[in-house]
Amino acid sequence: MNLAAKHTTMIKTEAKRLGFMSCGISRAAFLEEEAPRLENWLKNNMQGEMKYMENHFDKRLDPTLLVEGSRSVISLLLNYYTEDGQTDPDAPKISKYAYGTDYHFVIKDKLKQLLNFIQEEIGEVNGRAFVDSAPVLDKAWAVKSGLGWMGKHSNVLSKKVGSFFFIAELIVDLDLEYDNPVTDHCGSCTACIDACPTQAITEPYVVDGSKCISYFTIELKEQIPSEHKGQFDNWMFGCDVCQDVCPWNRFSKAHQEPLFNPHPELLSMTKKDWEEITEEVFRELFRKSAVKRTKFSGLQRNIQFLKKD
Repeated sequence: MNLAAKHTTMIKTEAKRLGFMSCGISRAAFLEEEAPRLENWLKNNMQGEMKYMENHFDKRLDPTLLVEGSRSVISLLLNYYTEDGQTDPDAPKISKYAYGTDYHFVIKDKLKQLLNFIQEEIGEVNGRAFVDSAPVLDKAWAVKSGLGWMGKHSNVLSKKVGSFFFIAELIVDLDLEYDNPVTDHCGSCTACIDACPTQAITEPYVVDGSKCISYFTIELKEQIPSEHKGQFDNWMFGCDVCQDVCPWNRFSKAHQEPLFNPHPELLSMTKKDWEEITEEVFRELFRKSAVKRTKFSGLQRNIQFLKKD
C-alpha cells in the first residue's frame, strides 16, 4: 500500500470513529463546472439578501486560495435525521436539523479532533476546518468526493442514507487517494419540485434561494413579502418539504448524536405555546441551537406571518 492510500485509510477510519456517516476525498483544484452555475445563479439574483454569497467568488471555487498549498479536500457527512417530531399537528414547524445543539459547534469540534489526529499520526500537515462558515461550496465537494449526487432539490443525495445530513470539510496540504463521483439517481422523479410550497425549485437542480422558506424564515431580516402569505405550510424555522417527499429518504436512519437531541420541552409545545412564547422561554429552549440565528424577534415575526388573518 502506498503512502497516500495508507493515509487515506487512516483518515477514513478515524472519521468513522468520530461519528461521521461518510468520508470522501477529492483533489483540491478549481471547480470548473461550478463556476458558470454560480455566476448564473448570482446574475439572476437567486441569493436574495444573502449578499455574502456574492463575496469571495474566486475563493468559493478554488480551495487553494483558502489553504495555502492545499492538495486535498476531505468531505464529511454527519447524520441529523430523527423520527421524533412535534406532537401538535397545528404547531408551527421547525426544520429537523435545528432540533438540538447548533451543528456548527458539534461538527467543528469533530473536525478539530480529526485534524489533530492527522497531525499527530502523519506529521506536519497544514489544514483548515470548514462548516458552511466560509466561502466553500460544500455540496459540490461532497459530490466530487463520491458521497452522493446533487438532487433536483439541490441537496446532496445518497442511495444508502438519503439527504438528512450536514456536510463539512477539511482542506489539507496532503496528497491522498481520491474518490470518484457517483451517478445521478433522481431519474424522472419530480416529487421535490411538485411539493415545494413556494415553487422555489425553478427547474431541476436550480433553487431560487430568494423564494425558499428557509431563506424567508432564517436569512431575511426584513418583513416577509405579503404575497407569500399562506404558502409556508406552517414552517416557522427552515423547511424540510423537499427532503420529506424525496423517495430516497425512506432509507434515512436515526442519528446517534446525543447533542442533536431536542430540548425536552421543544417537541411537545402546542400552537398556543408558540404564539405566546416569551423571550425567556426562547432563550431556554434555544440556548445552544441554530434557531438563535433568527433571534427572538425573527421567530416572533415568522409565527405572526403564519397566522391566518
